[in-house]
Amino acid sequence: MKRLAFTILLSLAVSSVVAQEVEGRLPRGWQPQQEYPMAWSGEGDFEAWRTECRGKIFDLMGLPPKAPTSTSYTTLATEQREGYKAHKIEFEISEGNLIRAYLLVPDTTGPHPALVALHDHGAKFSIGKEKVIRPIAESEEVIRDAEAWAAKNYDGIFTGDRYAAEGFVVLAIDALMWGNRGEGEDGRQTKYDTQQALASNCLKLGTTLVGIITWDDLRSIEWLAAQDFVDPQRIGVYGHSMGGHRAWMAAALSDKVAAFAPVCWMATSHALLAQGNNELKGGSAFTMQIPMLSRWLDNPDVASLACPKPALFISGAKDKLFPQGVEEAYRKMEKVWDSRGVGDNLRWIMWPSPHYFGHDMQAKVGAFFDGALKGKAE
Repeated sequence: MKRLAFTILLSLAVSSVVAQEVEGRLPRGWQPQQEYPMAWSGEGDFEAWRTECRGKIFDLMGLPPKAPTSTSYTTLATEQREGYKAHKIEFEISEGNLIRAYLLVPDTTGPHPALVALHDHGAKFSIGKEKVIRPIAESEEVIRDAEAWAAKNYDGIFTGDRYAAEGFVVLAIDALMWGNRGEGEDGRQTKYDTQQALASNCLKLGTTLVGIITWDDLRSIEWLAAQDFVDPQRIGVYGHSMGGHRAWMAAALSDKVAAFAPVCWMATSHALLAQGNNELKGGSAFTMQIPMLSRWLDNPDVASLACPKPALFISGAKDKLFPQGVEEAYRKMEKVWDSRGVGDNLRWIMWPSPHYFGHDMQAKVGAFFDGALKGKAE
């Protein structure tokens, strides 16, 4: 009986210790890193630094999908819209992997400046490209889904259509797990917990979920640059929320991106790990967090690889997903652009809004791309 009582007490003591090992979804005793050894020092060979950092990032992203073998495409449907044509197409994003995409082409004579519209996460997987371009030849269910999402997050506006009407070619693809790329053989759509299982299995395959998403974005930019109706020197990327993360990642890693505008996604890595922050929930972490990257580089360090490109970062002053670390991140990027003598190419606006990409914000982004890609004065 004494041995049983002792065993119970020992078990309770061990349980008490184990329970204290996790505090606020962080392992006890671990603090977010705030020193990043590969950050730009302000001195030295900038191009060599960029090359080294890109190599580190690509390595941490894991094995890339095999390169596509063709830049051709198949048109599945076409609609004439006001000032531009909307195409539903299919092209090879990686070897043997055909995906569906939306492509908007102005009616005027090209080659045109172009934008890659990168959709958000939002825990809404049934639509992807349809969040940024009005659905083309889709079911009534998809159309209703897309219109409701636009009303909730974009003032009822499909941003890709808005910019196509202003003279830009616009391309939008589904990130892996979204839209057409989230449907399994059983016809079921991606669920919220699917991303954790997929991310874990990617690691077993020697790659990462964020790596596949990023590589697909880079390949879509390369595909767009190869089309004869696009000016390959005038390609921009933009996106809201996860789309914002995708935008600065693409701008940092691709020389084909000439300008970029991320909306509502930028903060320091350590600020995102503050107690109570949404990031600690971890639900969507693997779509936007490169494993072990914070040992070397902070988020603004990565974005700074895009220097000296024109950039417009917009953050929401009432954005509960990024309550802190935003201004610190911007100041860090500002030092990089200033060190290269191109401080005017980097702009940051703290908009008096929540996690949202509304009409007036869209107008600001459009004016930015008019200046950066068309040479128009804002």
